[in-house]
Amino acid sequence: MVLSKKRARHVIEEIIALFPDAKPSLDFRNHFELLVAVMLSAQTTDAAVNKATPALFAAFPTPQAMADASESEISKHISRLGLYRNKAKFLKKCAQQLLDDFDGQVPQTREELESLAGVGRKTANVVLSVGFGIPAFAVDTHVERICKHHDIVKKSATPLEVEKRVMEVLPPEEWLAAHQAMIYFGRAICHPKNPECEHYPQLYDFSSL
Repeated sequence: MVLSKKRARHVIEEIIALFPDAKPSLDFRNHFELLVAVMLSAQTTDAAVNKATPALFAAFPTPQAMADASESEISKHISRLGLYRNKAKFLKKCAQQLLDDFDGQVPQTREELESLAGVGRKTANVVLSVGFGIPAFAVDTHVERICKHHDIVKKSATPLEVEKRVMEVLPPEEWLAAHQAMIYFGRAICHPKNPECEHYPQLYDFSSL
């Protein structure tokens, strides 16, 4: 049974309350670095990305520098990350698109972001919300697992259905906090195996609703 809207909101807001200060765990200093870091984080931990990006950003600090580099030069800096050859190809192409289509600036709409090589809906949503403060809700593996485990969505829900459900349940000003808190909750408590959510009864206390 999928929870009612009120109960689903309660669960998510209790997760936010557990991690009220949750911040993005990727290191970046500007919109270009954020875009690159999020692209690199696919099927790789944020910690691994943070180890690779200082040297990468030092070598290629701008879209122009990255577009001018060869794929093998980019690959050298990210070779410890999953799918690094594909990612190097996407980074070079994406950097060239930023120069050709957006005057070297990271665009601020989902449609424009998703026009970039290697950028899907999740990456676009992270860049919009974290980088520009534009309300958007990104669904990663933690968010999808938590929403299914806690019956916020049905078990067969797609990432897009998860995204739409959370945006329906929460006001826009809570979307970013929910995304960040759910990542921490997924890492620390709601594990893929042996989740420890039962130790947090406040999540299921619907008596005040």
